[in-house]
Amino acid sequence: MKLSRSTGLMAMTQPESDALITPRDIQRIITEKEQAQAREEMAQRKVRQEEQEHLHAAFLDREISPDVRRRFSHAVRRAVERGEKEVMVLRFPSDWCTDGGRAINNAEPEWPATIDGYAKRAYDFFVSELEPLGYRMHAMILNFPGGIPGDVGIFVRW
Repeated sequence: MKLSRSTGLMAMTQPESDALITPRDIQRIITEKEQAQAREEMAQRKVRQEEQEHLHAAFLDREISPDVRRRFSHAVRRAVERGEKEVMVLRFPSDWCTDGGRAINNAEPEWPATIDGYAKRAYDFFVSELEPLGYRMHAMILNFPGGIPGDVGIFVRW
C-alpha cells in the first residue's frame, strides 16, 4: 500500500514483493471507502436541501397567473369530459404548512390558516372567485413516506 499524493488516500498498488495484504490493510481500505461514500452522501443531501429551499422560496413568492381563469376553466372542462368531479389545483410538501400538514391530515376546518405563500394566494382566489360560483375546495395528504405526511394536494370540486 502506498499513500497517493493526489488524493491523500491509501491506495492498493502492485506489491513490490510477495507480501500478503493484511487484515489491517483491508480494514483501512474499507474505512476509506465508507468515509468517501459518507462524504458523497452528505454533499448530495446538501444539494437536495438547497434545491428544496430554493423551491420553497419560489413558492412563497409566486403570484397567481393573470390567465388563471382561462386555465382553470380549461382544466375543469377536460376533467368533466373525463367524467371526473374534481381537479387537483395545487401540490406541495406538507413541510411547507405551518403545522407540517397536521390540520390537513386531520381534516380540520381551519386547515387554510396553516398555508402561506402561493397556496394562500390560491386559497384566497378560490374564496373570492370560485366559491361564490358554487365550487368547493378540500385538501388532503397524498402520501406518507416513512409514515409521516408527505405532499399536500388541494382539490376543487363542482
